Amino acid sequence: MKIGRWARLMLAVTPLLAGCGDFWQNPNGSGGGGGGGGCTTNCPTGSSGSFYVLNQYVSQIAAYSVVSGKLTAVTNSPFSLPSEPYAVAIYPGGGYVYVSTVVGIYMYTVDSTTGALTVGTGGAYPFLAYAMQVDPTGAWLVAAGRSSAESNSGEVVALPIDSSTGALGTAQTAAIAAPTVTQMAISADSANVFIALGVNGTEVIPFTSTASGTNPFASKAITIPLVSGGISALSVAVDPESTPRLFYIGETGAKSSSGGLVVYTYASLTGTLTQVTGSPYASGGLAPNAILTTSTGDYVYVANGTTGNTTPGNITGFSVTSTGSTYSLTTGSSIATGLEPVSLAEDSTGTYVFAVDLLGSPDLEAYTFDTTTPGKLDSAFTAATGTDPVQAVAIAAVQSSN
Repeated sequence: MKIGRWARLMLAVTPLLAGCGDFWQNPNGSGGGGGGGGCTTNCPTGSSGSFYVLNQYVSQIAAYSVVSGKLTAVTNSPFSLPSEPYAVAIYPGGGYVYVSTVVGIYMYTVDSTTGALTVGTGGAYPFLAYAMQVDPTGAWLVAAGRSSAESNSGEVVALPIDSSTGALGTAQTAAIAAPTVTQMAISADSANVFIALGVNGTEVIPFTSTASGTNPFASKAITIPLVSGGISALSVAVDPESTPRLFYIGETGAKSSSGGLVVYTYASLTGTLTQVTGSPYASGGLAPNAILTTSTGDYVYVANGTTGNTTPGNITGFSVTSTGSTYSLTTGSSIATGLEPVSLAEDSTGTYVFAVDLLGSPDLEAYTFDTTTPGKLDSAFTAATGTDPVQAVAIAAVQSSN
């Protein structure tokens, strides 16, 4: 049986910068939840690196960049895929793009000038990944899911990357508690892989990126239980610092029967797990489908779905503050998205935050950071990523290499 991200989300969903008083008042930008909206506030003029959207329903990769504030399709985009895609990951610096489909994981080389994609030789690695990421060192592609669409067992694989060609080597594997993978994150120190597993909580697997030729996964994983019964872990993220401070889990029903952002100190992974004061924080909606930490580590954004998926979702922002080793979050305001936002990305210049919506209206939004209120998002533009319906399921943006 083939279980797509949309089906898994439906099963999972059950019936926030130093604290300034005016932090993130209701944004004034237009086009957040409509379709084809234009910019009216702090309109962008900057450019971005390339970014890639997976259109699951039509089996395509839609590739873009922003040029002088305008969305621009990459040469020959969209790119056709042999079957429905699920996850996308980009090599540090953008030389290679990896796409998971029903029939396996494909590698694409990226034109350094245009961002255009060329499929690599050798075919697909046979694994159905619901989430993927290249570890920060660029040594491994880590993918979580199942060995095939028919398998009922969960697995995470690490595929060594040839830095000169992007080719994938012999896989190293580890079992995970379930195949219900919703999001994955690798810590910036390349020491831990975090996998949100829906009703099975979140699994953290110690990882050694320097384990050339041997299995980089530790034999014993850490299971982080849900904060209460009858809910689901939909998303996970880690601070971007080389010595991470915090990690985040988005859980349905974790805050007064609504979605919650559960925040733990990273150092507590080696002892007794510790949440920061105030955790869990209300995520801003029922289904916290995706979490994005900005490259500075100062802000965290959560993309939230809504009841019945018939009304626009939102992105709710949080600022991170610290006093010594004590951390807390301040909740900011929200900005509207389309229907069922499922993935977020920040571009390599730190100018734009992108979101894609599974049910469209629109498929893609771009936001900029407000020039007067730190961390506040202003709507820049919205767009269709194909001939709707396309079911945009994931987005990834090129980031600078370490």
